[in-house]
Amino acid sequence: MSIAHRIRVEDVTVLSDDWYVLRKTRFHFQRSDGTWQRQSRETYDRGNGATILLYDPSRRTVVLTRQFRYPAFVNGHDDLLIEAPAGLLDKAEPEARIRAEVEEETGFRVREVREVFDAFMSPGSVTERLHFFVGAYEPGDRASEGGGIAEEGEDITVMELGIAEALAMVASGTIRDGKTIMLLQYAALHLFAAPAPAPAAERG
Repeated sequence: MSIAHRIRVEDVTVLSDDWYVLRKTRFHFQRSDGTWQRQSRETYDRGNGATILLYDPSRRTVVLTRQFRYPAFVNGHDDLLIEAPAGLLDKAEPEARIRAEVEEETGFRVREVREVFDAFMSPGSVTERLHFFVGAYEPGDRASEGGGIAEEGEDITVMELGIAEALAMVASGTIRDGKTIMLLQYAALHLFAAPAPAPAAERG
């Protein structure tokens, strides 16, 4: 359902165009009762991105990363942030970008990846749409140490955790990154779900 007919843009002002683009937009929005209301919003455009959870179904493990995130630090997170590998698309297709990003960060060269959903992560102010992938891996798929690109300020540590440990870290608040929590919950429901017990007749 399109809502374009309910929005009349009045003017757009670029407030910052340094790392990404911050705009202030004044517009009229037609409310559900039919009246028009003048509103103003700031939007931060950093492009769209992709993220992936690598998982080993036989060993019940996942691959995550640890790195410094200044915005999290200034908002009270006095530690490195544990995350699923992710990156901005930079005009590439989501699958191609996440394959390159996961190898840069973790060293794993994934064979098959699958997009499971996409989501707006902070739609009140940030335009980014994030594509979520999962991909199976084996220890032998690691082609390098990973660690990210030092020239871009990346200093990434690779972590391999059991899915139960990772979920416990979500519950304890050790893992606080939203995209990572979403992927771990997806994995618990769809990738590592315990098989249903056999009917009583089959158990003898």
